[in-house]
Amino acid sequence: MGSPAFVPKCNAKLLILMTYVVTESCIKCKYTDCVDVCPVDCFREGPNMLVIDPGECIDCTLCVPECPVEAIFAEDDVPDAQTAFTALNAELAKIWKPIIERKPAPADADEWAKVKEKKNLLER
Repeated sequence: MGSPAFVPKCNAKLLILMTYVVTESCIKCKYTDCVDVCPVDCFREGPNMLVIDPGECIDCTLCVPECPVEAIFAEDDVPDAQTAFTALNAELAKIWKPIIERKPAPADADEWAKVKEKKNLLER
């Protein structure tokens, strides 16, 4: 009888990257300061907000402090009332185009920054 088949051992650990999520505060504000610092171009631009492509985000955290309306959260830290935005980012990132350069915010962005309930204003 021959020697047993060689079965290599794998000690590699599964690496799971957390993504970041753009939430409701971005709607109608659409500041793009976050885009400037993203090293992997994971932002996607819609008509009146940005989203993060979870397949591209590398969990670098650089975008979080850049957002003037505090719309960006780590996936695990998204406020309970905003959890639908995790799936929404993934869905819209598939159809919206990448934004790779900072653009001027809409003229009325500062006014919209103060508005809390804006989900119904999201344009797809």
